[in-house]
Amino acid sequence: MSKPIVAELVDLLQLERIEENLFRGQSRDIGTRFVFGGQVLGQALAAAQRTVEGRAVHSMHAYFLRAGDVEAPIVYEVDRSRDGKSFSSRRVVAIQHGQPIFTMAASFQEPEDGLTHQLSMPDVPPPEDLSEPEPLAPERLAKIPPKLQRWVTNRGPFEFRHVYPRDEINPPRRPPFQHVWFRLVDRVSDDEPLHRALLAYASDFHLIGTATLPHGISYLLGNVQMASLDHAMWFHRPFRADQWLLYSCDSPSAQGARGLSRGQIYDLQGRLVASTAQEGLMRLLAVPA
Repeated sequence: MSKPIVAELVDLLQLERIEENLFRGQSRDIGTRFVFGGQVLGQALAAAQRTVEGRAVHSMHAYFLRAGDVEAPIVYEVDRSRDGKSFSSRRVVAIQHGQPIFTMAASFQEPEDGLTHQLSMPDVPPPEDLSEPEPLAPERLAKIPPKLQRWVTNRGPFEFRHVYPRDEINPPRRPPFQHVWFRLVDRVSDDEPLHRALLAYASDFHLIGTATLPHGISYLLGNVQMASLDHAMWFHRPFRADQWLLYSCDSPSAQGARGLSRGQIYDLQGRLVASTAQEGLMRLLAVPA
């Protein structure tokens, strides 16, 4: 692991243990106004995993309660709800400035053989046949609200290649699905809990944005308010976050200023390794003339 941006993310997920079930994580400013939701997902899962031995997470269900402050650390309190013969349950509350900003329930299971099937991976071009996104030209970047420009130009720890790229400055209306290849930009250790926390972090990218596709709107234009409301994730098979994964997303519904999106994550061999679902706020704003 040689790239500082990856080392910084891995360090972000290595929480400080304050007490037996109490952990503290730092926040990273990636150009968003508030703490990136994926950061809280990854840190909360990292905290829960620190209280379980010999069992791997298979599902997590989370709610975002308040916007996180990027200038302050986050405390994660883990409740060891139950340790059964095969499964363990954990509840995590993320606290900042004395208030809960996020809650998550996660379930862990001992390794076990059983029946198996999966939906096939979509037939899409491999990542090496797709181009990396081109940087926005200065005149196009100027059309984006200043507080979002750093988010757009920031080079993060994950690289993304879109099967169907979209112009976010002049977004067309199109069906509510997209396919995005992604991977960590540098190799990390073989630690499986780390890779699960990294995938939880990355799963918050592009998911709720799928619900905007039929409406020709973009969070970059300043006329829509978007925020994650909840996030669910299921882990099916082993994977590596530093190898190419396909995020296949669709949005079955939008209503009441909320959009629902679902995602399936495949590895290069076509194995379904994880699934996600998220509902997010999509509120149109009046833009001053």
